[in-house]
Amino acid sequence: MVGSLKLDRIDVNILVQLQKDGRMTNVSLADAVGLSPSPCLQRLKRLEVGGYITGYGAHINLAKLADTVTVFTEVTLADHRREDFIKFEASIRNIDEILECHLVSGGYDYLLRFITRNIAHYQDLMESILDRNIGVEKYFSYIVIKSPIVKNTLPLRTLLTPE
Repeated sequence: MVGSLKLDRIDVNILVQLQKDGRMTNVSLADAVGLSPSPCLQRLKRLEVGGYITGYGAHINLAKLADTVTVFTEVTLADHRREDFIKFEASIRNIDEILECHLVSGGYDYLLRFITRNIAHYQDLMESILDRNIGVEKYFSYIVIKSPIVKNTLPLRTLLTPE
């Protein structure tokens, strides 16, 4: 959904710079986008209040902490009433190991991304989901062998530039 604020190229540049370094000082940000600090801070606050910036956080190098497994899972529900989707989503919402849940078109209903300690941990999670009787008809698992490309920033300049 398009936001209510009209963003100009400077606003977009502020978002681009903050994706690169969310800890940068306002002075550094202002310099990077070609503003003085006071107007830059006003724009930043406006972007935060407008909901364009939803938070700040650290990118964690999980490989330095533990060996993990990433699994993509296709889930097909047995029934396709509105309440079936609501029940499924509500039931899995608080499973920490599910990093993403997408309702998709095509041959199945949901695409989930799990991160687990190992395959046995993933299988335990799937069995606990099935035990909840939340309408899962079938699921297919895809274990990630390697992730040669993982991006943590959005291509804002490309997405927000009119054709």
